[in-house]
Amino acid sequence: MSYPVTSQPQCATSCYQTQISDWHTGLTDCCNDMPLCLCGTFAPLCLACRISDDFGECCCTPYLPGGLHSLRTGMRERYRIQGSIGHDWAALTFCLPCSLCQMARELKIRE
Repeated sequence: MSYPVTSQPQCATSCYQTQISDWHTGLTDCCNDMPLCLCGTFAPLCLACRISDDFGECCCTPYLPGGLHSLRTGMRERYRIQGSIGHDWAALTFCLPCSLCQMARELKIRE
């Protein structure tokens, strides 16, 4: 004799941890880490390659169209940092050195 399923099991609210966090340092906190600040200012592509490698991606990713944007968005998603693709685009377009320094500091703090 078989018993029909009358209701599906439901997931409790504690199944998924979706805590949203913020960046540990602000976009304009570049001078908190002077070596990163200098690298981001005078050799941003070298810093971008290092960030990509530290994040587990190919070091050539920053040279691809949209590569830096995907790295920043991927970092936000992995660490559940508040923001949007539009904010990522604006940060990288208008404040590239500061944005790269912020990403490098975040990786240094989290790993």
